[in-house]
Amino acid sequence: MILAHKIELQCNNKQRTYFAKASGTARFAYNWALAQWKEQYQTHKENSENPKPTQGKLRKQLNAIKRTEFPWMLEVTKNAPQMAIIQLGEAFNRFFKGQARYPTFKKKGVRDSFTITNDQFRLDDSLKRIKIPNLGWVRLREVLRFKGKIISATVSRQADKWFVSISVETDDLTHLRPAENQSNVGVDLGVKSLATLSNGEVVAGSKPLKMLLAKLKRQSRQLSRKQKGSANRQKAKNNLAKLHARIANIRKDGLHKLTSDLTRRFDTIVIEDLNIRGMLSNGKLSKSIADMGFYEFRRQLDYKSGFRGNLIFVADRWFPSSKTCSACGIVKQDLTLKDRVFKCECGHVQDRDLNAAINLKHYVSTALP
Repeated sequence: MILAHKIELQCNNKQRTYFAKASGTARFAYNWALAQWKEQYQTHKENSENPKPTQGKLRKQLNAIKRTEFPWMLEVTKNAPQMAIIQLGEAFNRFFKGQARYPTFKKKGVRDSFTITNDQFRLDDSLKRIKIPNLGWVRLREVLRFKGKIISATVSRQADKWFVSISVETDDLTHLRPAENQSNVGVDLGVKSLATLSNGEVVAGSKPLKMLLAKLKRQSRQLSRKQKGSANRQKAKNNLAKLHARIANIRKDGLHKLTSDLTRRFDTIVIEDLNIRGMLSNGKLSKSIADMGFYEFRRQLDYKSGFRGNLIFVADRWFPSSKTCSACGIVKQDLTLKDRVFKCECGHVQDRDLNAAINLKHYVSTALP
């Protein structure tokens, strides 16, 4: 199993400059390779005798010209451009398999990062530091949590801070608390509250965007009023980036607590197969839906269940969990979003979300052979 530990770097101005250069080199190599890929693929379509582009051929092509055409690439680790092209090849593999969209060009300042292979850096846990090629030792905020074979390290920027994510291949999962295995539970995600469990528990959700929206609007206005290229504009841009990072971190923290609690307590978890993209097209609810982070909840639940061995059942997208009475099974077709209390003809009255969560819990018995 491969785990990643993301650690903040305590870097000085010289180290920050190096990280920015390495990220820029990786971005340039990615965009150069993508342009070459498009051009060579078009040539192949016009004449099948011309070979198709591959990430291996593009890496060799860049190595042949970088010393003469791009000598500034030699100022940073050789992994920065090479791993960027490898990642482009992986992006095309996902595209051809129908798992992702066609790769697009990267923009400066958006997810700046570069990757280093395990033979190009060294960790010193005793002094909490990492040695990076062409730079030297950089201090870490904490030691690596996981023991095993180190695969790679990815240095990335979030607002004005730099982080390193170290991937480790390990079979040691002793850092996880043992699961209690309290049978199965249905989880209904919503906008009013993040999650309602079939046992009656309700998780309100942090709603960080709603909480900090006024401040976000104010700082966005301040940025738009600053003169382009000025020092004050850069300060306002940094402040806005910090606020966006804070919102994202608050949301992730709440989701991590919820998904860890679910996988630790319950053996079987039943959730809905939500059409997130379709839900976000609703202009009135899209902001609230995005603020909850449904996709991130599903992603965290998937990989954490793999750690503890939980069973995750995903109910069919058309399963009427909200419209079905959990007492008698009658489907109420005229139920609307405004109806927060489910009232059935049989006399059963219950909170709408709790009713849906109970139906999801019962879905396991119908799904199993």
